[in-house]
Amino acid sequence: MKKLASWNVNGLRACEKKGLWQWLAHEQPTIFNIQETKAHPTQLSTELINNDNYYTYYASAEKKGYSGVALFSAKNYPRPKVTIGLGIEEFDREGRTIIAEYPEFILFNGYFPNGQRDHGRVPYKLSYSREIIQQALALKKKKKKPIIICGDLNTAHHEIDLANPKTNNKTTGFLPSEREWLSECLEQGFHDVFREHHPAENGHYTWWTYRGDCRQRNIGWRIDYFLTTNDLLKSVKKTYHLPQVMGSDHCPIMLELK
Repeated sequence: MKKLASWNVNGLRACEKKGLWQWLAHEQPTIFNIQETKAHPTQLSTELINNDNYYTYYASAEKKGYSGVALFSAKNYPRPKVTIGLGIEEFDREGRTIIAEYPEFILFNGYFPNGQRDHGRVPYKLSYSREIIQQALALKKKKKKPIIICGDLNTAHHEIDLANPKTNNKTTGFLPSEREWLSECLEQGFHDVFREHHPAENGHYTWWTYRGDCRQRNIGWRIDYFLTTNDLLKSVKKTYHLPQVMGSDHCPIMLELK
């Protein structure tokens, strides 16, 4: 069995101090996808760079303390062929993407942009989001392998995916244009694995604002996903969230493959 984890840690150095290693030792994912590292490798501990159990890869933003993704791949699993970024400067200078090719599939780890309160970055967000899908489908055609896209997509797809949909229909993360992009993904052959396994269950969220005890009251949003192509669905054993795991305003999400 292969276990994949994805977690927006909202600052890797801070999360490391809040129990990251204990959690990693307990879960022991085969592949650990990290978003919002907010750090360059030179700022990180030796264990985060030269780990005994994992090959580690980083995509960092030019701007310090901003964005960034990382991939930890278990050394007892075939070492992936890794590409940092999408090859497009406007996206890659923000350190948003790592692509890893494994024997069985190709994995995209993405930290999708936030559209901002004034919606000023929604066009940028949608451009990045569509580029990811375009490159993923091109690689699928070229390599003849299933695709997994995971990470913080910064969008709740349906009303069931956030606690207060009525009051957030003009908020980035739940705008019609952002939700439409996710619908486009599914129309192009991707599957929201969690929702397919939990089709009508309310209250499953992956992010909570720090304000107003929202996490304790479970007033949140499901904005972190595993999307897979159809040819991987038969290999999915289960998928779930770990809302009890602290250390960030997001919780880890998990995908187990047979």
